[in-house]
Amino acid sequence: MTAVRSIVALVALIALLCTPVNAIKFQLQAQKHPEPLCIWNYALQDTLAIISINVVPTDPGKATQQKVAARVIDRTYHNVYLNKPNLLGETRLAISTHHNSDLGVCVTNTGPESLSAIVDLDVQLGGDAVDYNAIANQESLSGMETELRKLLTVADEILEQMDYMKRREMRMTKTNDSTLGRVHSFAWISVVAIVALGVWQVFHLRDFFKRKYLID
Repeated sequence: MTAVRSIVALVALIALLCTPVNAIKFQLQAQKHPEPLCIWNYALQDTLAIISINVVPTDPGKATQQKVAARVIDRTYHNVYLNKPNLLGETRLAISTHHNSDLGVCVTNTGPESLSAIVDLDVQLGGDAVDYNAIANQESLSGMETELRKLLTVADEILEQMDYMKRREMRMTKTNDSTLGRVHSFAWISVVAIVALGVWQVFHLRDFFKRKYLID
C-alpha cells in the first residue's frame, strides 16, 4: 500500500509540474476605443474549458462608467464561443472547443481613460476543469480513488496530445517530402533548360559566324 501511495504521489507531482499556470491578474485601463487584451491557451478539439473572470473597478464609485467585456475565440478558425458584456464581479463561463487551436480570452474596458479595473482571469482546460469533488460525492469515491481518477484523466490528455503531435508530424513530413520532390523537379527542369539554351546559343553563334565568313 505504501508503494502504491508513493507511485501515486510521484505521478501527481509530475502532472503538477507539467500543468501550465493559466491564472493571471492584471489592471486593465479603460479607453474610448479599446484594443482587446487576449490571453491564449492551446486546446485540443472537444476540450472542456472553464473560464473564471473577476472584475473589480479601482474606483467603485464610478463602476458604471466603464464597461468590461470578454470574448472567447480561437485563433485558427476565428470561432466566437462567447461574448459577455458588462462584466462586474465574478463570472464563470464554460465552453467546449470545436477544433485543435489556440483558445483566447480577449478582454476590453470601454470608458474614460482615467478609470481602470482589476481583472483576475483563470482558465482551466480539460481535466483541470472537471469538478472532482462533485464526482467523488456522487460516486462515493475515496480520496485515493479521486486522485487516481484525476491522474487517469491527465494521462488520457497526455496520450491525446501525443497522438495529435504524431499526426501533425506525419502531416508535416508529407508536406516536406512533397516540397522536396517539387524542388528536385524544378532543379532538373532548370538544368535541362540551361543545357538546351547553351546548345541553342552554340548553333546560333555558329550560324552567325558562318554568315560573316569568320569560320568555314
